[in-house]
Amino acid sequence: MPEDPLAGLLAQARGPVSRELQAHLSSSPSEAAVLLGLVERPSGLQVLLTERAAHLSEHAGQVSFPGGRFEAADSGPEDTALREADEEVGLKPSLVSVAGSMRQFLTGTGYVITPIVGFVATEFEAQPDHNEVASVFEVPLEFLMIDGNLRSTRHERFGTPWEIYEFDYAGHRVWGATAAILRNLIKIIK
Repeated sequence: MPEDPLAGLLAQARGPVSRELQAHLSSSPSEAAVLLGLVERPSGLQVLLTERAAHLSEHAGQVSFPGGRFEAADSGPEDTALREADEEVGLKPSLVSVAGSMRQFLTGTGYVITPIVGFVATEFEAQPDHNEVASVFEVPLEFLMIDGNLRSTRHERFGTPWEIYEFDYAGHRVWGATAAILRNLIKIIK
């Protein structure tokens, strides 16, 4: 995928880009950051994910990484991701060893996301804020590394066909930006 977030998004289009989508993408995206937390467990590294609360106005019920919009008090994407992880799942920044960031990812919903990769200490126990998060779960990194578990499908948004990534794990459907960011991580690892 190209380094430019807009080029990366458009590379997923599988047909002509509609005028509706072009108009949607002409506005400035909202900046956000997520924590791609790799939890160190005795069974191996686990990817920390949340299921968003059903009452939220945006992305209700979807699976995502802990994270959210940049706020004026944040010093940068790392600060945003760590603050949001603390607020959403009770993950204290002292339990995260930040390894770095991945390239930004532009979503079709108007967010440019900076994934922050961090190793989470074994003693972490989720304490979800149920105003934002319905549940917290972990997916073995080993599961994601198996060919075929992460698959591509077709989806239409704003009249444009897209290739999106998804996988199912323990009754959760993980798709869209979350699955695409995990795909990028797997490509880096491999």
